[in-house]
Amino acid sequence: MRKTFIGPRLRRLRQDAGETQGMMARRLNISAAYVNLLENNQRSVSVAVLLRLMEQYGVDWHDLSDEGAGAQLADLRGALQDPLFDEVRPNLQELRSAQTHAPALIDAFLRLHRSYQSATDQLLALAAQPAPGEPILSASPESAVHHFFRRQRNHFPALEQAAAALWGADGAPAADDLYAALKERLSTRHKITVRVVQVSDLPRTLRHFDQGRAEVLLSEALDHPNRVFQLVHVLGLIECRDTLDTILASAGIEDRQGRARCLVELANYFAAAALMPYDAFLAEARASKYDFDHLATRFGVSFEQACHRATTMQREGAQGVPLFFLRLDKAGNVTKRFNATDFHLAEYGGACPKLDVHMSFRLPGRIISQLVEMPDASQYFVFSRTVDRPTFERRGQDNRLAVAMGCTIDHAPEIGYSEGIALQGAAATPIGINCRICPRAGCEQRAHQAALLKTPVNEARRGATRYDA
Repeated sequence: MRKTFIGPRLRRLRQDAGETQGMMARRLNISAAYVNLLENNQRSVSVAVLLRLMEQYGVDWHDLSDEGAGAQLADLRGALQDPLFDEVRPNLQELRSAQTHAPALIDAFLRLHRSYQSATDQLLALAAQPAPGEPILSASPESAVHHFFRRQRNHFPALEQAAAALWGADGAPAADDLYAALKERLSTRHKITVRVVQVSDLPRTLRHFDQGRAEVLLSEALDHPNRVFQLVHVLGLIECRDTLDTILASAGIEDRQGRARCLVELANYFAAAALMPYDAFLAEARASKYDFDHLATRFGVSFEQACHRATTMQREGAQGVPLFFLRLDKAGNVTKRFNATDFHLAEYGGACPKLDVHMSFRLPGRIISQLVEMPDASQYFVFSRTVDRPTFERRGQDNRLAVAMGCTIDHAPEIGYSEGIALQGAAATPIGINCRICPRAGCEQRAHQAALLKTPVNEARRGATRYDA
């Protein structure tokens, strides 16, 4: 069993109860010295003490454990990459100490920094004329959902269990029978009809669930894997609504649009878990060295869906390679992101132009691999490829997006796409999160001046970019 340290949370629980260490020790039937050791993280807590804490104080063990510590530390390190902290950036040991003794302060700091980022981004975009009355410090729905998934390490055990139980003891139908089985289940159990309709009957829409008419309309623009995925998504919204609502209630997202976006992503998670069962997917991923074309074929899903599923392999004791997922359009805008690593994904604007994911559009359908180094000297192996989107009409051709996946260089040998690349000692491409906060002043790809990075302008010199003078 993994050691569990609960020091700051135990101290807060005791102080909230108005007790001394001796008083808590008597309630838990342990010594005051042991309480002191627990509060200072010099001892891990035993199962017996956890059970007594639950009994005596009415708390859930999840509220005391430090499962979110890794994600919190990664978020803290990411926030401190902001040039604002160049002269006062704490080292890793100091961050771990702060996390041990003041986790609530770290949470408050991260919320403040996100508000600062949001305000900065909105101030930079004032020319876009935001709607009257829009809150200046509100986080976007996409950001709120991303932070919630990040706190959960992009893994939801309740949805994994619901997906595993979807078909009961008989198991899932064969892949070639799945679409018909889903239609039959929706019809038999829920009196819902599924119809594939022409593009003209469902303009600019891929799927529409009309609860009033009890029917699901699927656009003929969807290929077979995506038709199946959409039906499992709808089935999850119907049959697992209580589970989805429980998870959504814990997200702490108050904005209505943010809650709606979160519900969609949770239903997508359920659909992916149902189509790509955890144990089978992880075993196949390891055996194929994360060959995503093979995984997509094996489970009857799209390349992008297989990539996304790989980021959720975070079950304790059965973890896959920790991966991040980044999807971009041809203009470089980040359209989707999920993260199970310490890599700092772009939250606002586009990704770093020195990431070779942008080159994918020149070689559609080909895997492009790259070693990159962040400003904090951490190195990652990144591979990217284009993915096709449904085409509605002739004028909408070439709707490609690009997907980038990455892991720390230590995990790169487990990824088949790294074969043939010298991982040790090879020159890595220096990148940043994005130009808005990148501290690399001399970068020849800089798109605009970074916030708070004030480089003196020399009118007698022209550097590699208009910001390098």
